[in-house]
Formats: sequence, C-alpha cells, structure tokens
Amino acid sequence: MQSTIPYVHHEINEGIASVEFFHPQSNSLPGAILRQLASTITEVSSKTDVKVIILRSAGEKAFCAGASFDELVAISSDEEGKTFFSGFALVINAMRKSSKLIIGRIHGKAVGGGVGLASSVDYAIATEDASVKLSELAVGIGPFVVGPAVERKVGLSCFSQLSIDATEWRSAEWAKTHGIYAEVHSNVDEMDEAIQVLAKRLAKSSPEAMQELKTIFWRGTEDWDDLLAQRAAISGRLVLSDFTRNAIAQFKAKSK
Repeated sequence: MQSTIPYVHHEINEGIASVEFFHPQSNSLPGAILRQLASTITEVSSKTDVKVIILRSAGEKAFCAGASFDELVAISSDEEGKTFFSGFALVINAMRKSSKLIIGRIHGKAVGGGVGLASSVDYAIATEDASVKLSELAVGIGPFVVGPAVERKVGLSCFSQLSIDATEWRSAEWAKTHGIYAEVHSNVDEMDEAIQVLAKRLAKSSPEAMQELKTIFWRGTEDWDDLLAQRAAISGRLVLSDFTRNAIAQFKAKSK
C-alpha cells in the first residue's frame, strides 16, 4: 500500500543511484521536499561509487504536479514566496552541478515544476501517459524558475507556446519531438527495462568521460545560481496577488 507520508529516498546498487520522491497529492512539491530532493541529489553525486543517477517519483499516476498549492496559498510575504520558489531553483541547480549523468523516469503527467524537473535531467525516458503542461500562467504566476531549464531543451519558441497556452496538455510524443524526452515507451515495464539497460551501460562507462560530457551539455548555464534566484523572487511576488489566490482557490474547489 502506498505511503501517505511525503518522502525522498535513495538507494545505490552496482553504481546506480535511484533517487525517488513522493507526495500523496499527485507528487506535488512542498518546500521541504524540494530542499530534501536537492540535498539528496547533491549527496549521491558526491559519492565515488555512484556512476549514474536515476530520478523518479512514486505511484502510478502523475510524475509530478508541480508546486504544492497548499503551500502556495499559505505564503504571506515576498520573502516567503522567494524562499518557496527557490526550492525549485535548488533542485535544478543540483542536477546541473552534479558530476553524474541523470536519467529521468517520467511515468506519468508532468505539470509546471514537474516539467522543469523532466527538463533538467540529462536523459528522460517516459511513457505514452507522460504528457506535459506549463500551467503557471493560468494561476497568475508564470514558469519563471523552471523556464531556463525548459527553454534549454525545447528552444524559446516552444517554451513560449507552452507558457502562453497554459491550460492545454502536450503529448509525450510532442515532448519527445521537441527534446524534453529522449525516449517514449508504450508502458511502464518497457520504460523501466530501457532505463535499466541504459543505466547499467553508463555504470560501466568512463566516469571521467561522462563528467566531461556533462560539463559540455550544461555549458552556458554558469549564471543560473543568480538567474534562478532572481526568477524565484518574481514568482514569490506574484503569488501574493489576489488573482493567484482566487485562481488557486477555484482550482482546489474543482478538484474536491
């Protein structure tokens, strides 16, 4: 039976570190889980016996529903807002700075910050159910913190389309065509098999070569510590607006 307690767990087996997060509300991410996820990625990245990392979430439905609405509506100041959205910045930067290649296991829908996570891994493998949506504008915010990660994968034009049309889902095939996903499989078993095959192959590859490749892949992002902090401040200010509070309240009422 699935736990109802949010968590971040990791295990290491034969050079492969699996980092898993969970939240009972469709794997949405409150600040504490974001910070724990960032610190766990940093911790396993520092281990010499880890050759490759798999990022995954628990459950069978959504991969990640993005920011926790319960926490968003509790924010009462610009500083609290910046602190909350900085959690996404910490996770993205932890993946960016990791010396290990990170495989993303995207088993279901990704919304908002979830699209940011999927865009921040080095190689995302998904199922046909893993559609994507940047929903932030619909609640009066915007994908400011995750934006650089998404734009890096899909380009400015596609990022702007996702950001503007904030209520429509894009299919997993769309995400593959535009560079968020590297592979899309018809079911979870096929996805997991593909992930294991790749992870085992990478675990036997040269750590030095993979680290050098990682550096090349993320070239041009050296300013992201400052950039994402600035973006977190924008979201932290906007989340206090009456528009956002009303939009979130309406969304939560519909989902009951």
